[in-house]
Amino acid sequence: MEKRVMTDSKRRKGLTVASALLGGVLVLSACSGESDGNAKGEGDGSSQSKVDEAAAKDSSEAQIKITPKDGSDNASINSAAAVTVTKGTLSDVTMKTSEGTAVEGEISSDKKSWKPSGQLERATAYKIAATAKDSDGRAAHENASFTTVSPDNSFIGNFTPEDGSTVGVGMPVSINFDKAITNKADVQKGITVSSTSGQEVVGHWFGANRLDFRPEDYWKGNSTVTLKLNLDGIEGADGVYGVQQKTVTFKVGRNQVSIVDAKTKTMKVTQDGKTIKTIPISAGSPENKTYKGQMVISEKFKETRMNGATVGFTDGDGKGEYDIKDVPHAMRLSNSGTFIHGNYWGAKSIFGSANTSHGCVGLSDTKGANDTTSPGGWFFTNSIVGDVVDVRNTGDKTVAPDNGLNGWNLDWAAWKAGSAA
Repeated sequence: MEKRVMTDSKRRKGLTVASALLGGVLVLSACSGESDGNAKGEGDGSSQSKVDEAAAKDSSEAQIKITPKDGSDNASINSAAAVTVTKGTLSDVTMKTSEGTAVEGEISSDKKSWKPSGQLERATAYKIAATAKDSDGRAAHENASFTTVSPDNSFIGNFTPEDGSTVGVGMPVSINFDKAITNKADVQKGITVSSTSGQEVVGHWFGANRLDFRPEDYWKGNSTVTLKLNLDGIEGADGVYGVQQKTVTFKVGRNQVSIVDAKTKTMKVTQDGKTIKTIPISAGSPENKTYKGQMVISEKFKETRMNGATVGFTDGDGKGEYDIKDVPHAMRLSNSGTFIHGNYWGAKSIFGSANTSHGCVGLSDTKGANDTTSPGGWFFTNSIVGDVVDVRNTGDKTVAPDNGLNGWNLDWAAWKAGSAA
């Protein structure tokens, strides 16, 4: 018998082949479940295909959707966050800021949806975790994170009048945006103003930041006006989006229009077209004429300080030509400083006989603003923001339409020409 001797090199080669074969068997057993093209693996059901099949049978049918999608930025602060489910019902939803502050929310009565209870904060990261169960009680889970739009990438409109207020017939809806608007048409289409009077209401742009709305003639007395801001997600300028979703309602009071005649130095106060009082006045002096035109009372102050230096009336030392710290019953007519107000420092004889002011309309009054029977006190008590003071025969130019709430000084054709919608 021939004796064969195995060398070290042959031994190593044989071990290598055996290892390779054994490894191949292990791989095939672990990954394919088959030893050849026809034979199927047998065993205890631990093959991947059977594991997947079993897992599919045990998984919940409930399908959860979270908006905005995971990783979103510039999300709306009003309507972006929401959770819905199909083929199941929601059992738990939590929403927190990245710092862990909980956000209140409510699951709907049918347990098919959830949303936050209030408005979100701008430039804030949020996380939502939701759980739902299908009809067999099997749970499904979903998570998402998103960031809301930042102040730099959003705009808001500060509006007047306030919700729930009662105003005069001359009060326009005036919206001042905190960012310049270049997509004026889209923004204006997102705003509607309507009245129970049925009057047509049109918007007019004053520059890039201000949009006013009014009808052709003054609002009908005792009507109700509704402003709807549907600006959420509207691009006002490149990369700058609206965030407001709001409805504002205000009442229009009785129709009061007061006609100031600087020539006769009187003011006729009318309500619903009838004169209810005639008051002697003192308008701007020949050197400092009062603007003429239809002016709307935009603010009321029982007492206020008036310093000439703030509106360009100064002495040689740079100080104001006048500085009265307790002007009574003052009502603003323009942004540039035109008021109708009480005057206790002037001689009683000037009212109705001489124009002596620096451009305001003065009414006789008493110091302290406590006399409601004085002409100034009576007019203050019987006036509301939005009432019209129509100033005539001053010899000066008409007040600019955007100097205060004075767009009534544009005719209807010019007003409509300023609309972008």
